[in-house]
Amino acid sequence: MNTIAPPPPQPKLHRVPVRHRVLGIALGIIGGGLINISIGYAAFNYWARDTKFVPFDESSPDLQTATFKSHNPASNPPVCIDHAVRTVPFSQLKTKDQAQLTTDFCRGVWSGMGYAYQRRYLEKKYRALPGREDHLWDRIQLIRSEYPVGTKITDHFEVVEHSPEKVVVRCGDSPLNPDHRPNDGLFSMEVTTDEKEQTATFHLKSVFVNTTPEGKDAQPLPWRFQFAHRLYTKLWMETAIKNVMR
Repeated sequence: MNTIAPPPPQPKLHRVPVRHRVLGIALGIIGGGLINISIGYAAFNYWARDTKFVPFDESSPDLQTATFKSHNPASNPPVCIDHAVRTVPFSQLKTKDQAQLTTDFCRGVWSGMGYAYQRRYLEKKYRALPGREDHLWDRIQLIRSEYPVGTKITDHFEVVEHSPEKVVVRCGDSPLNPDHRPNDGLFSMEVTTDEKEQTATFHLKSVFVNTTPEGKDAQPLPWRFQFAHRLYTKLWMETAIKNVMR
């Protein structure tokens, strides 16, 4: 007698419409991309966790200095302004000398990996143009320069102040354009030291402003620009700081 039971009936398969399959694939790709972006953003924030932003606005004494006033004589409102800081113990630094730390920090900003892509982009676009022969373009130049006032960097930045505690550069357009500009700004690299705490604090201050008469009623840039600029500032800080560490 055959005791083997017949196989159970096979379930009926329902064919998924093509548009539903395409939608599922698209959602999967988008979902995977968003997950990767989230992971990347979290990893970047962890890597740059020691860089913090502190309050900085039009009431800051920085905007009342001679350099800032001469740069923006009409006192037009900033369209983007931020101030990032990173504090490092003296024991982790090559030197405690404030003036040397300031210069080395500045060198790290321009020669570091954080500026590498922008440097190469500007070099390809502008280096061959007339009048740019005395600008700093190569990494070896950027890491050796003392950055005196008047130094021009990749046809986009010019040193307008250099003291033992800060280097301020003008940005937003070519140094060959000395006039007030719709896209203008000052970028300051500064170092303060605390003998009691045995630490040095590194500062990156950015002020973007329309310095033309039309900039009197300028509105802040969209939040996307502000957000992207802060990420870029963190990248510059973390890559520049390596040039002052042991």
